[in-house]
Amino acid sequence: MTDYFLQAFIYLVAAVIAVPIAKRLGLGSVLGYLIAGVIIGPVLGLVGKETTTIQHFAEFGVVMMLFLVGLELEPKTLWNMRNRLMGLGGLQVGLTAAVVMGVAIAFGQVWSVALSIGLIFALSSTAIVLQTFNEKNLNKTDGGKNAFSVLLFQDIAVIPMLAFIPLLALPELIAKSQHAVKAAADHSQTLSLVAGLPSWAYGLVIIASIAGVVIGGHYLSRPLFRFVATSGLREIFTATALMLVVGIAAIMSLVDLSPALGTFLAGVVLANSEFRHELESNIDPFKGLLLGLFFITVGAGIDFTILFNHLFLIVGITLAVMLIKAAVLYALAATFKIENSDRWLFTLSLAQAGEFGFVLLSFTVQNHVIPESIAQTLSLVVALSMFLTPGLFILFDKVILPRFEQKSNDREADIIEETGSVIIAGVGRFGQIVNRLLVSNGIKTVVLDHEAAQVDTLRRINTKAYFGDATKPDLLHTAGIEEASLLVVAIDDQDSSVELVKYVKHSHPNLKVLARAFDRGHAYRLRQVGADIIELETYHSALEVGSASMRELGLHPFFVEQQKTKYKKTEAAQSDALYEAWLDDSEGERYDNNFRKLFIQLEEQLKLGMKQDRSDKHSKIEREWTPPPKGYDEEFCDKC
Repeated sequence: MTDYFLQAFIYLVAAVIAVPIAKRLGLGSVLGYLIAGVIIGPVLGLVGKETTTIQHFAEFGVVMMLFLVGLELEPKTLWNMRNRLMGLGGLQVGLTAAVVMGVAIAFGQVWSVALSIGLIFALSSTAIVLQTFNEKNLNKTDGGKNAFSVLLFQDIAVIPMLAFIPLLALPELIAKSQHAVKAAADHSQTLSLVAGLPSWAYGLVIIASIAGVVIGGHYLSRPLFRFVATSGLREIFTATALMLVVGIAAIMSLVDLSPALGTFLAGVVLANSEFRHELESNIDPFKGLLLGLFFITVGAGIDFTILFNHLFLIVGITLAVMLIKAAVLYALAATFKIENSDRWLFTLSLAQAGEFGFVLLSFTVQNHVIPESIAQTLSLVVALSMFLTPGLFILFDKVILPRFEQKSNDREADIIEETGSVIIAGVGRFGQIVNRLLVSNGIKTVVLDHEAAQVDTLRRINTKAYFGDATKPDLLHTAGIEEASLLVVAIDDQDSSVELVKYVKHSHPNLKVLARAFDRGHAYRLRQVGADIIELETYHSALEVGSASMRELGLHPFFVEQQKTKYKKTEAAQSDALYEAWLDDSEGERYDNNFRKLFIQLEEQLKLGMKQDRSDKHSKIEREWTPPPKGYDEEFCDKC
């Protein structure tokens, strides 16, 4: 027991030290885990023989991750992905396997061994790629979505690979290992419900297993979760979530299917469940820990003796595999019209071998397809390619992405053909709404944006927009700022918007400037440089959500409108005092004690204002509502 505690402590210490340092250096958590594994394994020798056993346990983190991925995908969404899933994913696996097989045959391998190697290296690391996508918020990019489709197809493709690989067994390896197999059979035996079944029966078992997961997940899981939820014990719900994932993984393993596929299907089935978010919150911590443990074991499992003895061979094979995969991926990205930086993200993110490569290598050795000596070398290639993957993401972040951004910025500004009474700087989600409202009311606008892709997208939906940096005086002159009546600043970069307002109010003091503010501090900066009207981008929407909440709770619509008006008036009355306190930065701190004191006073004023009776006339908005009956306030309070 003491040994287990010490080993667990070593793994945890390595992660606690290495991962935060790697994150701070911009290397990402995955590379931190891998480095931690190398240090405690090959370098210091603190862990060793138990690494492979722990790795098999830690692979369950991949299973949990795919369950959580499935929870994010409704069946309808999965169906909408079918073209990318089958087309892009299928071509990637097929072409990569074919090219790697051809290279292996050219270097003297028999066709069956070469085909097995091709299938193994066609797979990429779901664990590393999805973990990195989550950390860097790349899931929603076009490159990220296409990469996910390919990864999903690869995980599904593992099933036919496991069924097909035993057919490639080499007779000489079978004969050589018959004695060893008999000896091993006396000591251990893997549980299987399909061992010795004919092909047709095995097919029926597979269909029944998958159908059981889908049907059971849909009809049986909800009553189970409702029953558990009535206990009110969070730990029991956590135990139930783990039971579900472990049980499905066990069922899939018993019928020789991929546990990851089974849990993924279960996640998709439960994507519409009312318990989805509870499942996510309970499973996610275990997934994170197990994935981290898996990455550490990959680093710790690198055999430096074999690596140094065959250094140039292993490094050469690793680079060759990654270059082949990158070439295939880049060609497919071009074929499927994945453009700009997304094409490189798609290419680099999938250019490694994956964790299922370890599974397939072990499987090929067990089934006498690949000699053990070759499998050991290939296992190092898989581990080394995974180790190099975070470096590819760093290459994308630091080198490739900035070049595409610079290329976009280097595009010459469009020639503005006509002018309008309103110039809108920035046409993202905020500026688009402003522009639509003005144009639909017959007001001519000139729309400027420095994002070329955004301008091109607007043009495709027949919205006139011009590419260019609105902070440049010559572009504003071309846009007709001298004749314009109004400038709407809807730029999402806070510093740029402040500089633009400052320049315009200095050079065109009579021009009215309406500016969008990110938060209160940004609003004060815009007010300081002379913006005439400032609107917080979330202020009105937040008021509407608050009002809707009050109405849903049973408050009368008229009363809600009254309270909303009171809130606005109280906020406006305190605005000048807060701004003056913010300006007083004699101590170099904008939000000093004086400002905090005034802000607390504002909160008190709001509470008092909400309780006071209105003696003024109703606003135009309030006149649209029928007042509540007398005594309504007291009646509602009694209910509360």
